[in-house]
Amino acid sequence: MSKYLEHAKTLRAIVEPHYNCAQAVLVPFARDAGLTEEAAYDFSRNFGGGMKMGSVCGAITGGLMVLGLFGVDDPRNIGAYYRHFKEEHNNCLNCVDLLKASRERGEEKKPHCDGMVYEAIEVVEAILKEKGKL
Repeated sequence: MSKYLEHAKTLRAIVEPHYNCAQAVLVPFARDAGLTEEAAYDFSRNFGGGMKMGSVCGAITGGLMVLGLFGVDDPRNIGAYYRHFKEEHNNCLNCVDLLKASRERGEEKKPHCDGMVYEAIEVVEAILKEKGKL
């Protein structure tokens, strides 16, 4: 297990303060990207819950933040990032749709969201390694 994934699992187990999905993806990469964990936590505060309105999943947006911090913004890699989630989640990127599908499968919210966080970290890590950033 990577240090980023291990860190995210630790963060998602903390009850107070709560780490939303975006925070749980961004914070583990913060130090290696030149940010403090506190700054990463604050910066991604409003991206959980699909930007607090059911829009794009916080784990997915957190991953985009990580990629941006490491200078990965080319359309090929960002497109591949989005395609991964669309292919794995029935063409859904929005929190509200992902949670609805999860409920329909009988899954609880927290394990679903944790899974999205861990998946985002794995995809981001693969892209960063491919680009020679890690």
